[in-house]
Amino acid sequence: MTKRTWILAGVGVLALAVAAYVGWREFNRSPYPDWIVSSNGRLEAEQVDITSKYPGRIAQVLVEEGQMVDAGAVVVRLDAAETEAQLRAAEAQVRRATQAIDEAEHAVTLRASVLTLAKQELARTADLHEKGYATGETLDQRRAATDAAEAAVAAGVSSVGEAKAALEAAQADVVRLKAVLADMVLTAPRRGRIQYKLMQAGEVAGAGSRILTLIDLADVYLTVFLPADAVGRLAVGDEARIILDPVPQYVVPASVSFVAADAQFTPKSVETAEEREKLTFRVKLRIPSELLQKFESQVKTGVRGLGFVRTRSDRPWPDALQTRLPQ
Repeated sequence: MTKRTWILAGVGVLALAVAAYVGWREFNRSPYPDWIVSSNGRLEAEQVDITSKYPGRIAQVLVEEGQMVDAGAVVVRLDAAETEAQLRAAEAQVRRATQAIDEAEHAVTLRASVLTLAKQELARTADLHEKGYATGETLDQRRAATDAAEAAVAAGVSSVGEAKAALEAAQADVVRLKAVLADMVLTAPRRGRIQYKLMQAGEVAGAGSRILTLIDLADVYLTVFLPADAVGRLAVGDEARIILDPVPQYVVPASVSFVAADAQFTPKSVETAEEREKLTFRVKLRIPSELLQKFESQVKTGVRGLGFVRTRSDRPWPDALQTRLPQ
């Protein structure tokens, strides 16, 4: 080959390289302004475990996975036969203690009458003794009888106090057992969707056992990981946008609800290998609760998508990130 041929070949190769580089730059260039930062993430929701406070056999599980439940709805009943029997025994003890108080008070009334009579007889005997019509022995007998009557009244009053204390203990036991019975009926702590049913009717749950898992669809957010230079220009409450992979035609409004205080390596499941080598901060982009309520039946956790934030809040959102929602 001649020198001219080599030169032309080199120029051609250089031109191809330049064209390839320009094409690569155009392909990888972000379609958004430089104040828009994006990151991959997935939808998550606040998760609540419904657990048993006391051990017992599960009598009923009243919900299924995927079912929506309102706050306060009964979802699980534990077998409470033994506790109900203990409650009936405690209520019987209350009745016995009440009857014991009545009997002790009647006894005190009777002994008070005996004491009154003893005091009257003592006074008459003392008067007769001063006039010489009663012996000293008789006077001593009247004094002893009065002392005995006073002791009997004091003992009766003590019995009344003991009976009242027994009543209070029995009443407290009734209150405790009613509370236990109430805790053996499990209710949804908030409105949400049953995510997992971990135990079935007939199984024995231990204290603290997880029976159901509920997700709160009023608190759904996209977790993303952003570099430090972008996070430093964010504030909690800033506007954000979310585009979900299954429905890329929609742009969901959101807001920055949380920024981690400590940097971390980006999880492998979220970012590319190159980005995983950078320290990033975890950020939550929360979807408004009124919007979640409107599309409650379509909301799902685990859905992947892109989260967008502005590092300059004074700049407008580009047209591609203006809010677009299904009608």
